[in-house]
Amino acid sequence: MDPYSPTSTYRLQLGPGLTLDRAAELVDYLDRLGAGAAYLSPMLTAAPGSEHGYDVVDPASVSAPLGGDRARCELVERLRERGMGVVADIVPNHMSVAAPAANPWWWDVLRSGKGSAYARCFDVDWTAGPLELPVLADDGDGGAAALDRLGVADDCLTYEDHRFPLAPGTYSPGDDPAEVHERQHYRLVSWRRGRERLSYRRFFDVTGLAAVRVEDPDVFTASHAEILRWAERGELDGLRVDHPDGLSDPGGYLRRLRDAFGGWIVAEKILEPGEALPASWPVDGTTGYDALREVCGLFVDPRGEGPLTELARSVGAPTDSAAVRAESRRLAARELLAPEVGRIAALVGSADAHAHAHAHADAGSGPERVRDAVAELLASFEAYRSYLPEARPVWDRAVAAARGARPDLAAVLDDVDARVCADPAGELAVRIQQTSGMVVAKGDEDTAFYRATRFVALNEVGGDPARFGVSPAEFHACSARREACRPRTMTALSTHDTKRSEDVRARLAVLSEVPRDFAAAVHRWRAARGLGEGGLDLLAWQTLVGAWPISAARLRDYLLKAAREQKERTAWVDGDPGFEEEVAAWPERVLSDEDVRADVAAFVGRIRAAGWSNALGQKLLQLAGPGVPDLYQGSELWDLSLVDPDNRRPVDFTCRQTHLERLEGGRLPEVDAGGEAKLHVVRTALHVRRERDLRGYLPLEPAGPAADHAVAFARGPRNDVVAVATRLPLGLAAEGGWRGTALPLPGGSGTWRDALTGRVLLPQRTDGFCAADLQSLLNRYPVALLMRD
Repeated sequence: MDPYSPTSTYRLQLGPGLTLDRAAELVDYLDRLGAGAAYLSPMLTAAPGSEHGYDVVDPASVSAPLGGDRARCELVERLRERGMGVVADIVPNHMSVAAPAANPWWWDVLRSGKGSAYARCFDVDWTAGPLELPVLADDGDGGAAALDRLGVADDCLTYEDHRFPLAPGTYSPGDDPAEVHERQHYRLVSWRRGRERLSYRRFFDVTGLAAVRVEDPDVFTASHAEILRWAERGELDGLRVDHPDGLSDPGGYLRRLRDAFGGWIVAEKILEPGEALPASWPVDGTTGYDALREVCGLFVDPRGEGPLTELARSVGAPTDSAAVRAESRRLAARELLAPEVGRIAALVGSADAHAHAHAHADAGSGPERVRDAVAELLASFEAYRSYLPEARPVWDRAVAAARGARPDLAAVLDDVDARVCADPAGELAVRIQQTSGMVVAKGDEDTAFYRATRFVALNEVGGDPARFGVSPAEFHACSARREACRPRTMTALSTHDTKRSEDVRARLAVLSEVPRDFAAAVHRWRAARGLGEGGLDLLAWQTLVGAWPISAARLRDYLLKAAREQKERTAWVDGDPGFEEEVAAWPERVLSDEDVRADVAAFVGRIRAAGWSNALGQKLLQLAGPGVPDLYQGSELWDLSLVDPDNRRPVDFTCRQTHLERLEGGRLPEVDAGGEAKLHVVRTALHVRRERDLRGYLPLEPAGPAADHAVAFARGPRNDVVAVATRLPLGLAAEGGWRGTALPLPGGSGTWRDALTGRVLLPQRTDGFCAADLQSLLNRYPVALLMRD
């Protein structure tokens, strides 16, 4: 019997607007849509007011605001009645400590220090003294004035609206709060301290999220007991594991998880182009960013690279994305993640390290040089993380790259290399591996992707702004490899973490076909209403075109986030209020300028239909291709969302249910602004996945003058399901259409029917092979899903 994997998943982003009770009401709709499983964001108790659930405070209970365990059980029961699966998102790497009283584990650690039964649960350096909590206001005095506002109430140390536990016997009525503070196992320090050094490991640079030591078997058991209870009761079929690269030993954790859970497991592992999932990981695959890059890149015209590069250069936006990524990673290592780098440098600079590196004493290995060497090494990885010892080549190339960039630090780097390779499971090796993924993520995704804005359709998690598109040959090779190696991996086009939705990227891809027209338009718009910073300005115009129509408020919130993520003119910390005021005012200035607004609307009008074509094409290829496709909530209709929190806006499911009823009545929708055509493609493809065996993958090669504009493949043991999509639609139209281009179909008996239109094909005969004329096949929709009866 094959291991379980859903035919598809539908991502529900639980929160205040979508509780477990509300999710249960949607089961009928999801079933009729064709989804194989409900894929649920974290359900465990999260921090008060959480909008997303990734800030878990109690892994032993289901979130009461979501409905609690009663609502979870009722949702599971309703899914089971429809034969659907349940997939849960879990967060093993960290817990929220922003509100200590909400987290019973953290509260006990603050109360009892390293003597707490929960002290082993968190990655705390107890040798550094009392646990530092960076919460105090700081007006340049290091938080000294804030200490005067400490108080004691209800057996708690108080600071403004913060509450912290008191260790037993440390307070008597009338005691000075400042003296009571000095008796605790923790110290309240300036919020700025979190940028310099901390005694606990964080989730990236978020001081309110503390890392959990799930490598400890007892901590694993305690933090997974509730989830595994669901599994033991038959109420859980799959797990999505958040951020495994942050763990000390991702492979070891996943092996322990596999021993405890026999269902479907996918890991949120971001693979760089060409990188493979570690072979030792006993998981079904990733959460699908690798497939996203391949599918979406297929609709980018590589001939647009030169003109779009020139446009970026002309407005002052950077064009060397590799240099931007390197600079951004160094920034992440040296500033955003300085405490983590400092902790690694302290290990390198320990007494035994100095003894080991005595031969290099002449080259110097002072504390600053060690920190510089560690930062350079962390910024030099070609992938998010190395997995020693099995991924030794990744490590070796990172060391070589760091030495090449900083030959003056070669002695320190050589010492680090020798120590890590001698003990790949040691603390130094583990902390470097944990932190490299943080540096890459913060440097690339949260900095460089907002700076290198030449063509932001490429600036996606798991993508590379320097790789301008994906050829059909590369797409087929990647798809065939996925089917052969990880056929049950998840695939995705939109997620809660994508920088922009699949439909925004689909429209932006059209710009690669008309780069000179877009460049001319940008220069017109900039002359009237440009932003002061070139890279942000170019990002703003692409965002306006990609998400049009968009409100000034949504665009303002997005651009403020983008400006802060750039970390150039402003930032999340110590920002520039004047520049932020300029950015915040820009959307209203643009949208109130009737000439600019009309020009933007007209430009979007010229590319909108091509964007719809791309959106339908990439969606069909994902849904019919190898892997388990995930559908992000609401994206079955056109969804022009931007990065979170914009992509967590409420979904109008009533509207979608109305459209679904029309399709169930036999309606064949037009490809128009209503988006029902996308719902039609989604519904059809998901039901085909339920009904047909889609094992196997066979690339199909169109023949004729427009062959480069079609991508097709066959699925199933008999190759009796064929997906066909149009690519580069504006170029196709400019070249005169299909002009006799045909698609040879797999041999065998039976009649071919397009599941989207219901039409039976009257195939041509070419040299004894059955072929479909693409002009006839794609005259109603730019995609086709053929089934052999």
